[in-house]
Amino acid sequence: MNLNNFQIFRNKSLREALVLIEKNQSGIIFIVDENNIIVGVATDGDIRRKLLDGVQLEDSLESIYNKNFVSFSIDTSREKLIKKLDTEVSVIPLLDNKGRLKDIASRKHYPITKEEKIFSQSRAPVRISFGGGGSDLTHYFDKEQGAVINSTISIFSHATLKKRADKKIIIKSADLKQTLTAAHLEDAINKEGSFGLIQSVIKLINPDFGFELLIHSDFPLKSGLGGSATVAAAILGCFNQFRNDPWDRYEMAELAFQAERLDLGIAGGWQDQYASVFGGFNFLEFKKDQNIVHPLRIPKDILLQLEESLILCNTGAIHDSGDIHTSQKEEMKNNDVSKLVKSNVDLCYKMRDQLLRGRLYDFGLSLNEAWQAKRKFSNKISSPELDSIYNKALNNGAIGGKLLGAGGGGFFLFYVESEKRQSLVDHLISSNLTPTNFKFESEGLLGWKVREIDKK
Repeated sequence: MNLNNFQIFRNKSLREALVLIEKNQSGIIFIVDENNIIVGVATDGDIRRKLLDGVQLEDSLESIYNKNFVSFSIDTSREKLIKKLDTEVSVIPLLDNKGRLKDIASRKHYPITKEEKIFSQSRAPVRISFGGGGSDLTHYFDKEQGAVINSTISIFSHATLKKRADKKIIIKSADLKQTLTAAHLEDAINKEGSFGLIQSVIKLINPDFGFELLIHSDFPLKSGLGGSATVAAAILGCFNQFRNDPWDRYEMAELAFQAERLDLGIAGGWQDQYASVFGGFNFLEFKKDQNIVHPLRIPKDILLQLEESLILCNTGAIHDSGDIHTSQKEEMKNNDVSKLVKSNVDLCYKMRDQLLRGRLYDFGLSLNEAWQAKRKFSNKISSPELDSIYNKALNNGAIGGKLLGAGGGGFFLFYVESEKRQSLVDHLISSNLTPTNFKFESEGLLGWKVREIDKK
C-alpha cells in the first residue's frame, strides 16, 4: 500500500485531493501539516458536498477538512482495530507517537503484523525410579534384557534461550552460580570450568548462531533424581524450537545420553534421559537392538493413593553417580551381582502388574525387596549412615523404600500407609532430614516460543 496516496498537504487543492482519492480507492484522504503530522481528514463525500455549495475545485483544502477524526497508534491491538472497523469507520490511520502516518487499517486491508523477535523456553521433569535400576546400563542389557519402572514428578529443570545477532555466547547457570561467556562456539566448548555437561550438549547441537542460555533447576545438584539428564533435556528442548526439522522424543533422549555418557564420559544408565523426555509413568525395556518406552495407564484413583503413600526425603548427602556406576560395572563381572540385577528385572515386571492392578501395599513391599537387592550391587551404593536412615524409617511406619539414582546419597523414597504418613514425616523432620512434597507429572519435556517484549 502506497501511503503517499492517502495524505496531502493542507494547502493543496480539492482537485489534487480527488486525484489521490481516486488512486487509493478508499474514498478518503488525510490532511497533513508542514511537519507531516495528520491534522484532519476529508472524504470524497465531504468534497462533493462542498462543490455543491459553490466551492471551486482549485480552492484550498484548508477550509473543508474535518479536524475531528478517528486515529490509533501503530501499536494498537488487532482486536481493538477490528472492533472499531466493525462499528464506526471504514478506514483508520495508524500513527506514530508524533502523529505521522505509519500505516492504514481498513475493512479490506490490515497491515501485516511485524514479526517480533522470539525466544524459546523449556522445562523437563526429574524422575523417581521404583525398580530395575542397574539393568539400564549398556554393558548389562548388551547380554541380558533390562527393564525399569519410573515416573516423572513435578520438580523441573528450566531453560531459556535467546538468539543473538552476533556469534557471542553467554550461558548462565543458577545451579552452578556461574556464567560462561565466549566469543564464539568453539571458544564456549573449550573453556575450562564447571560447565562440562552443558558444553557437551551444546557441542552436539552445534548451533550456527550466537545465543544467551539461562538454566535453573528446582532440585539440588547430585540429588539422585536424574538431574543431569533433566538439564540436558531442557537445553535440547530450547534449541529444538528453532529447528526446521525438530528432533523427536527418542532422538532427544539419545542426544542427552550421548552428551553425558559418551562425550563427557560419565558412566550411567539410560532411564533418566527417557524418563525426562517422555514423562509420565513408564515401563522401559532395554535390549541390545532397541530401547522401548511403554506408558503405563494407571487408573487415576490408584495414582492419587500412591502419591499419598510416597514420601521423598533428602538425606543431605551428595553422591557421584558416575563413580558408583563405574564400580557397579566392575562388580557385575561377579556372577552373583549379575544374578541380583536379573532378579530386580524380574521384580520390575511384578511391580508393574502390582501398579496396574492397584495392589499398592504389595508394591511397597516390593520397593523394600528391590532396595535390599540393589544395595548389594556395590559397596558404594549404601553406607552405615544411609542404612540407619532407612531402618529407622521402617521402624516409624514405612513398609518399603529405596535410595534414588545410583545410590551413595541424595533422596530416599519411602512407601508408607496413609494413616502412618504423618508419624513418618515427624520422625524424618526430628532426624534433621527434609521431606519433600511432590506430585506425579504426566508431561515430559515441554518447549515453547515466546515473543520478546520490547522494553524501550
